[in-house]
Amino acid sequence: MRQIFRGGQAWSPGRGLFQGLLIEDGRIIAVGDDALYQSADEVIDLGESFLMPSFGDGHAHPIFAGREAAGPKVNGLQNVNEIQEAVRIFAQANPETPWIIGGAYEAAIISGGDFDAHWLDEIVSDRPVVLHAVDHHTIWVNSKALEIAGITSATTDPAGGSIARRADGSPKGTLREPEAFALILDYSPKNSIESDVRAIKYACQQYLKSGVTYANDSWLEEGMAEAYLAAVKSGDLTIDMNISFLANPGEWKKNLSKIESLVSEFEPYKEQVNAKSVKFLGDGALSSGTAALLQPYDDQPGFSGLKIWEDAELFAAVKEFDARGFQIHIHAIGDAAIRQALDAFEYMQNHNSSWDRRPVLVHAQLISPEDMPRIAALGVIANMQPLWMYLDPMNKELILPRIGEARNNQQYQLRTLVDSGARIAFGSDWPVTSEVPLEALFVPVTRLGASGGAPWNPEQAITVEESLTFYTAAVAYQNFRENEIGKLEVGFKADFVVLDKSPFKSSDVKISSVYKSGLNQRV
Repeated sequence: MRQIFRGGQAWSPGRGLFQGLLIEDGRIIAVGDDALYQSADEVIDLGESFLMPSFGDGHAHPIFAGREAAGPKVNGLQNVNEIQEAVRIFAQANPETPWIIGGAYEAAIISGGDFDAHWLDEIVSDRPVVLHAVDHHTIWVNSKALEIAGITSATTDPAGGSIARRADGSPKGTLREPEAFALILDYSPKNSIESDVRAIKYACQQYLKSGVTYANDSWLEEGMAEAYLAAVKSGDLTIDMNISFLANPGEWKKNLSKIESLVSEFEPYKEQVNAKSVKFLGDGALSSGTAALLQPYDDQPGFSGLKIWEDAELFAAVKEFDARGFQIHIHAIGDAAIRQALDAFEYMQNHNSSWDRRPVLVHAQLISPEDMPRIAALGVIANMQPLWMYLDPMNKELILPRIGEARNNQQYQLRTLVDSGARIAFGSDWPVTSEVPLEALFVPVTRLGASGGAPWNPEQAITVEESLTFYTAAVAYQNFRENEIGKLEVGFKADFVVLDKSPFKSSDVKISSVYKSGLNQRV
């Protein structure tokens, strides 16, 4: 079926504004004037609407988002009482659920972000409750969860994690970083392939409603790749996906052969799933006081955060995976973790043969001035989260007191990065923050959140066109798909969205329809 889209405005990275798009059998066959006067089975008048490439999400955790959606929904609640009520309603509606796991609560509503197990005990005391904070580097649990895990005042903090404590040394109910989460979650029921396929299906539905047709799942633990295989075979994976296997210190060597075996199983589905990426967690988060810093935290003299990897092991692992053709993604938020990641990228490039590797530095939140030019020089893609680029409650209530105003204002130096020549791509980090691009698109442009106020570091603002590009063509490039998606060009997939008005004229923009070539239908 041939369709012509005419009227209104269309936009594509590198092409700018134009009119006219002709598609057939899920592919673009003419653009601009070449499309306007050809024959078609259907002519669609855009009126005042705006047509552009569909959005990509360069860094997210869709399975975690789907899992979380199956539990109590506490995101956006403004006090402990509201969270307790949400947990109570879920517990009463699901009396047979052995563990109540959900998220994501706003840690900034409590000074310091340390939540007490007793507050959850008031609602549920007979079975464990685990709630993830919005930064997903913190969990809040009830006393039953602590009891099952055997966590007491005698339990030492695991390497790379921490347990918040009361004045007498007893565990308070807040734990930080995956190494500490594992003390609890290792006792929880394991997710099945079937339940994770449901999570993938849910995530795809949410993405398509939001205009996202390709994304990166940047944290695949044991069993998750198998769920993606099942989902792509069953048709439940309805967007294109780049998946990143998680590499952990002390375990990555023994997992190499299994990862490569899984990669081979995705080969028949490589048009939809790219399975050649590996994720490294370099540090924690500033909000939880676990991001690795070059200088100590203001509120913890002598403590500079947590590096998850020792240099020697990180360099060896990155070098090995790169030599085997894997794209490397490194989560690095603090300036010390960013320096370590850049050192690792430089090491692998100096020791391995040259290839089109496109390494990714995820978050790039607090960059030291000395390291700023290295990102472009090393050919690193800085994947950043646009919805974080205003002075939100997490920054004001949790991060600012930890690192002080000077360092707080050095976060998200987007304009400086762009001007340095670095490649930028956008990601949501969903379910840490919203998966909806239109909720984030204008934040790096205005440096404001939805509630307004004063712009945060407005000198770091970018243009609307840059923001659109970082959400489309830049994510496609990060995913090695720049010749298929992310632009409206002849031969590309017909993946695009229609907005009700031009984002160049208004920030109050809504999605009218989404077109996905693989579905051969409007969403």
